[in-house]
Amino acid sequence: MRITITDPGDPRLSDYVALRDTSLRKAVETERGLFIAEGEKVIRRALEAGYQPRSFLLAERWLPGLADVLAPHEDVPLYVVTEDMAEAVTGFHVHRGALASLHRRPPTPMADLLGARRLVVAEDIVDHTNVGALLRNAAGLGWDGVLLAPRAADPLYRRAIKVSMGTVFSLPWARVDDWASALPRLREAGFTVVALALTPDAISLDAFVAAGVPDKVAVVVGTEGDGLSQRWIDQADAVVSIPMQHGVDSLNVAAATAVACWALR
Repeated sequence: MRITITDPGDPRLSDYVALRDTSLRKAVETERGLFIAEGEKVIRRALEAGYQPRSFLLAERWLPGLADVLAPHEDVPLYVVTEDMAEAVTGFHVHRGALASLHRRPPTPMADLLGARRLVVAEDIVDHTNVGALLRNAAGLGWDGVLLAPRAADPLYRRAIKVSMGTVFSLPWARVDDWASALPRLREAGFTVVALALTPDAISLDAFVAAGVPDKVAVVVGTEGDGLSQRWIDQADAVVSIPMQHGVDSLNVAAATAVACWALR
């Protein structure tokens, strides 16, 4: 359903307003049950994963390349705008030329992931870029899913989706409502809980792997600044660190997760 729009204040574009304003977007997306996908590849992956579109926002020159994506959704509004107007509405330069607003699904419960063998468990990682990168790393290295603490960033926020290259749509993830009970539940499901942390008694990742990787592993990683909380460190079955050199004490949380996922795959 092609609709050409010339007024950036048109209320039909309200899903796309101020995409760079994180606090506003959280309220809007939660209230309306939507998320925004940016770029042809990400939109394709969202649709292939079965997410249902609310609308599309495209500049004219991108229509031919996305014709196959749009064809099955002829009843969905397709808002055609100039690139300048897209920037005025969204608050940033839409350099990938395509946006879609899609319906969220009901949250996946933690229980659905407990039958897996390899899980990444993310404490209060609040940066959307790190959450997106973490999901992409876990997916690319063959892990089964990701569990997120209640305060962790939203994987379906536009920036997280973009950084993950759409793997948030294919890799199962769930938010843990009761963080205090998460570790006991993982243990009950047969997981060995491995905390990735810088502590004096941490063993090297190499040594842990050499001793034999457990059948079911949950790697727990912590916040960007303070790292993993002491509570999780104290309760973990093992505390592991990545050997570092040249005076560097640690890696970015997404990079550290990638190293751990590779070693424990």
